[in-house]
Amino acid sequence: MTVIQHCELPESAFLRAYQSHAYVDCFAADIALPVSLEQFVAAFYTTSLFKLERRILKWAVSKPSTDDEAKQLAAGSIVEFAAWYVEERAPNQLLLSDMNNRTRSWLMTAPAPSSDTPATRLYFGSAVVPTRNRRSGNAEMGFAFRALLGFHKLYSVALLRAAASKLHAAAARKS
Repeated sequence: MTVIQHCELPESAFLRAYQSHAYVDCFAADIALPVSLEQFVAAFYTTSLFKLERRILKWAVSKPSTDDEAKQLAAGSIVEFAAWYVEERAPNQLLLSDMNNRTRSWLMTAPAPSSDTPATRLYFGSAVVPTRNRRSGNAEMGFAFRALLGFHKLYSVALLRAAASKLHAAAARKS
C-alpha cells in the first residue's frame, strides 16, 4: 500500500500563490515508477473514486465529464474539465480552479528524493478561498468548510492513493 504523507508545498508549487489568504494543503506519495504529469493527471481523474465525484458534478451542477476528457486535460489539449478550468500549467504541475473560483486542485510530479531506482513523488493539494461576509466584510471560510474539513483531508488522501494504485496497476500490465 502506498504511504501518503501530509507535507509542505514545494517551493515551485503554483498553489503557493494561495497560502497567504486561503486554506491550503498538500499531500505526497512516492512510487517506484517514473511517472509523467500527463500519466498522473489521467490516472487521478479516471479512478473509480474520482468518477463518483464526476457523477455528482454531472447531477448537481450539470457539468458532465468523460475519461476521454480527463485524458485530454492530462495531455494539455483542453482547458476545461467538468467543473474546473486550467489556471496554470507547467511540464510537471497543473493548477485547476473550480467554476466559482472558490477552490483549487493542484497536481505535481517530481523525482522522489533519495531513491536508487526511477521513482516519482506525486503531489496533490487543494486551496479553498474564503468568501466575504456581507455584514462584516471579513473574509470567512464558513460553517460548511469547517464541518467538512476532516472529510476533505481523508478524501484527498484516498484520491492520491487511488491514483498511485492505478499507476502501479498500469505499470504491472505493461510488464
